[in-house]
Amino acid sequence: MQNIPTVDTSIKFCHGQERNKGNFTMASLSVEEENYVRMSLILTGISPRAARTFFDSEFAPACLDATIKKEYNKLLDLKKKHRINQSQWNLLCPRFPDVPDSKTFDVTLMILLLRNLTPMNPPQCGFDHLPSEMETTPAADLARIKHYRNHLAHLDDGKLDTGFFNTAWNDITCGVDRLGGQQMKQECDHLKIKPLDQTNQEIMMDIKHSNNEIRQLKESFE
Repeated sequence: MQNIPTVDTSIKFCHGQERNKGNFTMASLSVEEENYVRMSLILTGISPRAARTFFDSEFAPACLDATIKKEYNKLLDLKKKHRINQSQWNLLCPRFPDVPDSKTFDVTLMILLLRNLTPMNPPQCGFDHLPSEMETTPAADLARIKHYRNHLAHLDDGKLDTGFFNTAWNDITCGVDRLGGQQMKQECDHLKIKPLDQTNQEIMMDIKHSNNEIRQLKESFE
């Protein structure tokens, strides 16, 4: 039986304090830190699934490999212009017998494919700025998710002001509803209010996974 690698369960949230598996309690977090945890979970869990639901409606999973092969030259040109990095390229063109799978694509890669391979009209201020509340197109909702992910990736203290948190949460969940449907919206509503004082492995692994994804996102900007 294969040994499961040991996971470092210490999680750093405030003033260098670490909480390990034995004494970790979410109740010890400040409101701002709890806001950060919830936002981290929605941006690395629910919102990418909503974006993928829309992506799969534009690029049918069964035809994704054929579509990418058809557009190979255009994608290669984007790679030469450094619009696609090597890690993303490996997902688009995996070694045989593997084929591309949207489940491995992050929001940034899905947006890049949609904006370059479909006739999608960009938001009024483009995909790199937060759209206004009046813009409710799929392109605007994708730009919203990307904006808040980038914002979270550049936070160093692991805290979110409650005013900003509530505004951003409403903005994200409305986009999730339009892109992914009512069930995902309900997941967002539950995540916002569910108690985070559990000490079980599941919630800790969720947070650890989220922090790893945020760290990888931050590294992609460096």
